[in-house]
Amino acid sequence: MKVKSAHMTDTSAASSPSSFDRWRIVVLLMGYTALAHFNREGLAVAGSEVFIKKLGLSEVEMGWVYTSFGIVYTTLMLLGGWLVDRFGSARVLTLLGLTMGTVVALTGTLTWLSNTPASLFIGLLLLRGLTGACSAPLHPGAAHVASDLMPDRHRATANGMRTAGALIGIAFSYPIFGWLMDTFGWPWAFVVSGSALIVFGVLWKCVASPSLPAPQPSASVATAESDSRAAWLLLRQGNLWLLSLSYAAYSYLQYLFFYWLDYYFKMVLKVSDADSRRASFYIFLAMGAGMAIGGLSTGVLCKRLGTIRGRRCIVMTGLILGALFARLGVQMDDYLSVSICLAISMCLLGMCEGVFWTTATDIGGKARGFSGAFLNTVGNIGGFIAPVLTPFLAESMGWPGAISVACVIAGLGGLIWFWIKPPPT
Repeated sequence: MKVKSAHMTDTSAASSPSSFDRWRIVVLLMGYTALAHFNREGLAVAGSEVFIKKLGLSEVEMGWVYTSFGIVYTTLMLLGGWLVDRFGSARVLTLLGLTMGTVVALTGTLTWLSNTPASLFIGLLLLRGLTGACSAPLHPGAAHVASDLMPDRHRATANGMRTAGALIGIAFSYPIFGWLMDTFGWPWAFVVSGSALIVFGVLWKCVASPSLPAPQPSASVATAESDSRAAWLLLRQGNLWLLSLSYAAYSYLQYLFFYWLDYYFKMVLKVSDADSRRASFYIFLAMGAGMAIGGLSTGVLCKRLGTIRGRRCIVMTGLILGALFARLGVQMDDYLSVSICLAISMCLLGMCEGVFWTTATDIGGKARGFSGAFLNTVGNIGGFIAPVLTPFLAESMGWPGAISVACVIAGLGGLIWFWIKPPPT
């Protein structure tokens, strides 16, 4: 009875904000995820333009720097989800902004602390690992907010919007972080972007936190143990494992482009820095648009076809067609044609994102922070293999061949949805 009572209290709290307040918080959440991903992606912009081209790091070394973030981020993901369930998304997301912003700003100090490629490599490994640790609760916390605030019919839309924010941040990192590097130098670009995240963390605390439900204190040790068991019992659900495996396949192709798209344009297609930034901006903006479109269309399709068929239709269409357009794009040599094909591919892939997160939190129920963290953990295992494996594959298969491998993996991830059955809402 105690567990049920806590859940009812939580639901009541989640329904207390007005409709305006709910959507205002979703918009703030979009801004938070956008700025966090802007800070994550800034290193990829600096990687191809500065660390590889000017400071002497190799492609493989930068691949390990990118993956160091993923290893720590993925390792701590379940802990991050548990922290969100235990202490509430408001507190944890505030702490995320303050700590992650500080570490990103410290990246700029490497210019004074390292004077050789080896010392720069070690410094980047350490700071990227710390960045991964600080950002681990981001998506479980954001999904928790959407689940807390929104009624069933709007959750996919809210998740689509906040994940679209992530891609908007990534898209704008190419022109804006590039401009910061051109204007102030790469060290100050990191200092400015990290400081902006710290400021947004304070804004989140002051504006959004008061409207979010506080975590319910455990009435007894038995209740706390029951909550812990509920989280770990989720690992017995085949639905969650299949969902997470599909998300890992999706993430492999997605993360390949997150970290190597700029390099592919500049070093493989021999495109100028300005044109590469412009193409990357529009491609990732298309993925953000796809996330928003996917969130809106999921609600419509689920109403017409039912929850299972509606969500299955969105993900299978997005992953399979997205993989085909990416494969078509890397077969071309013309800069504009490649950009158009990859923009369509990323838009189709983006349509799937909100469905993954909404389904994970539906499966998780009261332990939705943990289920979202598990989804992201498995997804990132797949996703962060791509940055380090792709350069090795490219050495033997060429870059089009290495990207084609990712397309096949993503297509198989779409087929897994034949066996996934989202819980009815």
